[in-house]
Amino acid sequence: MTNAAATQTSSLLKQLQERLDQLNKSERKVAEAILRDPSAATRSSIAALAQAADVSEPTVNRFCRNFSASGFPDFKIRLAQSIATGTPYVGQNVDIDDDVAAFTDKIILSTMASLDHARQALNTRALASAIDYLIQAKQISFFGMGGSAPVALDAQHKFFRFNIPVVAYNDALMARMVAAGSSTGDVMVVISYTGRTREMVEIAELARSNGTTVIGITAPASPLADTCTVALEVTAPEDTDVYVPMTSRIIHLAIVDILTTGVTLKRGSDFQGHLKKIKDSLQPTRFPVR
Repeated sequence: MTNAAATQTSSLLKQLQERLDQLNKSERKVAEAILRDPSAATRSSIAALAQAADVSEPTVNRFCRNFSASGFPDFKIRLAQSIATGTPYVGQNVDIDDDVAAFTDKIILSTMASLDHARQALNTRALASAIDYLIQAKQISFFGMGGSAPVALDAQHKFFRFNIPVVAYNDALMARMVAAGSSTGDVMVVISYTGRTREMVEIAELARSNGTTVIGITAPASPLADTCTVALEVTAPEDTDVYVPMTSRIIHLAIVDILTTGVTLKRGSDFQGHLKKIKDSLQPTRFPVR
């Protein structure tokens, strides 16, 4: 876990500890109840936490707002991100002794918090520019390796509907050959959470040298972001050098959905019939709803 990520994820628990003596009697009881078992607090209802702290539910809500949360649900999401580092090579917020309920809540709450952080950080101008490039493309190629490969496949599954030739690649040698054969009018979408995978950066550079538009879904200020025509820069409180990609992959899937929606809306209402025809083709393959 990087120092920046550690600072971000530990901030709320650190605030609770540091401000303990500044809180009034009732709010201090809430803070102490949370600090006794932060993981349990992320799974608690407001009524359960109020009971554990021996205070009223309005007191819990006031306490949450005192820590810049809009309410208890928002506070729980931030608390889930604040929980300590976790078990290497599993999940960043998962502890070795967590039971199923604990790590289920941690993963879902952490994902919700990361998606909200991405929502606030995404550059809508960059998104609009990427959508414009995609809708004008002669052909689209999606590249993703490792944990990003399923995102590239998901993008192919969605974008084939737009009557634009589209292929997903997860093999570096194949991607390099495709980049070498690309030209002006082609669009390549390169997906990499870190933006530091050497092959991905070299593929982007090769494509750019041929006049190809390269859209990156990657980390800010990364080598890949610096190489792309348009960079959709996102971060997640997750060190994928140590942990299995979890929230970062979900964020990238959400960005693919944003791009898909943007292209659909740009195509206008006349294109809806084509999308309906594709969806209707699946009806004979399904059992009727009971």
